[in-house]
Amino acid sequence: MLSLLPFSLLSLLAINYASTPVDATSLPFKVRTKNPLATRTPQPAPRRSLFSRGPDSIIPVHNTHNAEYISNITLGGRQIPVLLDTGSSDLWVTGNVPNTKDLGKAVSLNYAVGNAHGDVHTADLQFAGYTVKDQAYLLVEDVSSFKMDIKAQGFEGLIGLGPNSGSTILDKIDDKSANSVLDRIFSQNTTTANYLTMLLDRLGDHGSNITGTLTVSELAPGYEKIATMPKLPVDKVHRLTDADQHWQVYTDPDGVIGPDGLPIKVKSIVPSAPDNQLVAVFDSGYTFPQVPREMADAIYGRVPGAVYNEVSEIWTVPCGQLINLSFKFGGYEFPVHPLDVSSSDFNMVDATGNPVCVGSFQPITSAFSLLGEYDIILGMGFMRNVYTLLDYGDWIKDSSVDRNPPFIQLLSVTDRAAAKQDFINTRLAGVDSTNDPAYKLLPPDQMQHSPISSEEKKKKYEEKVLSRWPYILVGCLAFVLIIIGVITWRCCLWRKRRNARKANTAAALGISTRNTGSEPAYPMHAQGGGSSPMYKSQYSMDDPYGFRGSHKV
Repeated sequence: MLSLLPFSLLSLLAINYASTPVDATSLPFKVRTKNPLATRTPQPAPRRSLFSRGPDSIIPVHNTHNAEYISNITLGGRQIPVLLDTGSSDLWVTGNVPNTKDLGKAVSLNYAVGNAHGDVHTADLQFAGYTVKDQAYLLVEDVSSFKMDIKAQGFEGLIGLGPNSGSTILDKIDDKSANSVLDRIFSQNTTTANYLTMLLDRLGDHGSNITGTLTVSELAPGYEKIATMPKLPVDKVHRLTDADQHWQVYTDPDGVIGPDGLPIKVKSIVPSAPDNQLVAVFDSGYTFPQVPREMADAIYGRVPGAVYNEVSEIWTVPCGQLINLSFKFGGYEFPVHPLDVSSSDFNMVDATGNPVCVGSFQPITSAFSLLGEYDIILGMGFMRNVYTLLDYGDWIKDSSVDRNPPFIQLLSVTDRAAAKQDFINTRLAGVDSTNDPAYKLLPPDQMQHSPISSEEKKKKYEEKVLSRWPYILVGCLAFVLIIIGVITWRCCLWRKRRNARKANTAAALGISTRNTGSEPAYPMHAQGGGSSPMYKSQYSMDDPYGFRGSHKV
């Protein structure tokens, strides 16, 4: 069965993500290799009851080059930095883990940048102020398949924060210990609601005072207003399995506002999506948000000097170009900081060797939903602009606290005017040249369009078939039933007509059909007191009463 889980882990070395192994596109870049979270002297986590809480229930989130967000867990007594990934549901780590138990069952998790393969183990885990006994996780001993040095990038594993239904480990180990970390925390939490919040900071933005923060079952100080924001119901995936369920909601109608201030019109590939709305997934494991190709073209195609790189499948734009973009959810508009609409973090150059910036909202290619479940993946480039609350609700089957459907709440942390000034200070050396004619958007009829590869065309065709298989199946069943009905009706009609002809013939000859209802009953003229064949043989339909022949006496 097709599956998009594990859903993310888009590294600095990969522009595009796929759920099955693919060749990741490499970009030239330089990143810091020092991770403060990884190099701190590990402090033993206090031993406490499963759901006791303290000051460490609000934990810091470390930002590596605006491309990876990392926090610490303690597993088997060892502190380990892990990527925070709301797009998958499993926990895996590499390196030595003390006090661990090998369950002897192997699991593979495939990512665009490599394969996490190993045996499933269990060990006590501490995360965000909670202790979970005997948590199942994947111990990956060999990370050579990854197209990067993950330790140099500052992490040694990944914690999936998605719905429990997406857990590959749970599929392999049919035991409650294999439930996801958040599922295990919430399933026995009898005091607070089942939610997690994330606040992501932006490196290089000197005008921002945001500190990366993750909380479980409580709000980050200063951001309590999020509790008053609309609760966006999670769009449920209705398939034979819910393994492809993600944190996904509908945008508002005309929910994406482009650089010219007008809505970007794109038709959803999700068959159940309301008209003029799109399904957006919130995934902290994605460096670059993934959007429909027509949307990416509308964002960058009218920028003077924009170039689409067919090899890397990315847009590049002049770094001095301020590009406005916003998304609408629940009646609110959420602007994207112009430093997030294009990224200067990858040291890209154009054909002449001049620096260019990468357009962060890229055409969705290898992450395209073949099952037609979503249209957009809003990764870090968007999530830095909102304080995000993810309420797991009744995804937690054993919860006695929160039995409501899961939902998302968003609180904007980007002020458009302040963001413009940040961009001027960062990209334009403090001189506002955003109104320079060189940065004026091209007319719509001069917009560039990125080419669609043959592979992408194939995927779109497959999506049209796979995403509509229930309708195709119903249509086929209806067709078969109609054919059967027509054949049955024709047979009944033919039988009626045949019986009618027989009845008419019998009536014309004065023969009664009342005895059998279908076959005429011929009167017996048994001469000689019997009805033996000797006498019956003298009659026929041509001469039923024997007038033409002599009677045998």
